[in-house]
Amino acid sequence: MSGRLVLVRHGQSHANVERRLDTRPPGAALTDLGREQARTFARELSHPPAMIAHSVALRATQTAAEIAEELGLKTHELEGLHEVQVGELENRNDDAAIERFETIYQRWQQGEVEVRMPGGESAEEVLARYVPVITQLRMRYLDNDAWRGDIVVVSHGAAIRLVSGVLAGVDSGFALDHHLANGESVVLAPITDGRWSCLKWGALMPPFYPEQDVHPVEDALQSADPMG
Repeated sequence: MSGRLVLVRHGQSHANVERRLDTRPPGAALTDLGREQARTFARELSHPPAMIAHSVALRATQTAAEIAEELGLKTHELEGLHEVQVGELENRNDDAAIERFETIYQRWQQGEVEVRMPGGESAEEVLARYVPVITQLRMRYLDNDAWRGDIVVVSHGAAIRLVSGVLAGVDSGFALDHHLANGESVVLAPITDGRWSCLKWGALMPPFYPEQDVHPVEDALQSADPMG
């Protein structure tokens, strides 16, 4: 194995500032702070990436472009890596919408992957479009002994936490209780038999102990950034 997968949440968008559930591409653009967060992420990377990919959302595209400019690399747009689609809750920022989103997301993390966002996706559908893209990146690059360097994928907070938890077997309570701020990442390393190991989650390193007493809905209602 010759590289790692770095799933980074995009920089701050105008929808983040407005606390909106902005999930349908192309979505809102980055703020000036969001662009700076992307550049800071690039400057602070401890391992040089060999590829930068991103979802089709505008905020992910812009984040990847800022990272790529800092590092002198090209970007690659990949289908399937966009945020959880919230359907009828799209662009809402009221407490009722955020509570509905977080309640369903908690059920997903606890194994009820067939439950659907109102008019939107189920966790099964998110995983079905997202995981094959990651698998292809692994098979084509990371499992190739000749490949050198990490693959940075600019994606979205809720999707990253869901997929990372499933791929690396991270405790659902931990995933629910540890949101990703703009510009934070989850680092996964390929290991034997197609499995993944989580090397870093935001600022935290393993072991990722189970969180028994989590309150994701209440936390999100008090947060200025419920989508992280």
